Amino acid sequence: MAETIKNRYEFVVLFDVENGNPNGDPDAGNMPRIDPETGYGIVTDVCLKRKIRNYVETVCDDKTGYRIYIKENVPLNRSDKEALEYNGIKSEDELKEVKKKDAEIDKKICKFMCENFYDIRTFGAVMTTFVKAALNCGQVRGPVQLGFARSIDPIVSQEVTITRVAIATEADAENKKTEIGRKFIVPYALYRVEGYVSANLARKVTGFSEDDLSLLWESVINMFEHDHSAARGKMSVRELVVFKHDSELGNAPAYKLFDAIAVTRKDESMPARCYKDYEVSVDMTNLPSGVTCTRMI
Repeated sequence: MAETIKNRYEFVVLFDVENGNPNGDPDAGNMPRIDPETGYGIVTDVCLKRKIRNYVETVCDDKTGYRIYIKENVPLNRSDKEALEYNGIKSEDELKEVKKKDAEIDKKICKFMCENFYDIRTFGAVMTTFVKAALNCGQVRGPVQLGFARSIDPIVSQEVTITRVAIATEADAENKKTEIGRKFIVPYALYRVEGYVSANLARKVTGFSEDDLSLLWESVINMFEHDHSAARGKMSVRELVVFKHDSELGNAPAYKLFDAIAVTRKDESMPARCYKDYEVSVDMTNLPSGVTCTRMI
């Protein structure tokens, strides 16, 4: 494995959506998520981490050390059992006996999971799914954390009626020639999400490395490029601004770095309909000592 990261990072991502639904709310008929008090659009951290996982899976294709733990059609306990078998444990009863003899077995199991699964090494995971109160691959707090993304301006969700000429059943085909459906879109919105990378947790817990960090930046930049669909419209990452501290624990509070990035609409009298309607500025002249800033896009 490559060398564990030595520096703390914060980062800001700006991404936009055009004529699509960036993150539907299943409790609201799959409407785009909105803060009901302000009207600002929301995209959850879970949604964004899914995009990153999908990109890593696409690029690395289950390469050793870069498998994905949280993935479609793969039960979590199947991956958990691999950790047991690697440590020579074949059953729940055997695990209980091993725990009596080896106080470090939980750490060994957890280490296996971190070394083999990129998303555990990055985001962490709760791995207690196999047998309740028996198998415990550990609860890992990942060094990379994301907040919710929020739109720069309040959004307006539009409901679009669509028709389909293909009728579902023979009985319906005798009575009608089309079927009607609905989909929700956001005409345009620019979202901002803030993230954190802890070198301290990387060293103490997961072993998140410099190679892992490079793959993270690549994944963030390209997370929508292999995830296009009619429902999501056109989504693109427009900015990735990375703040690097020259120490493991950091040299300044995160909020001071985030405040250095300002996003304003050029013409307040008109609703924004493209990225060029906004101006993005990064104040690099007043950064705290020991912090450097890089605009990666």
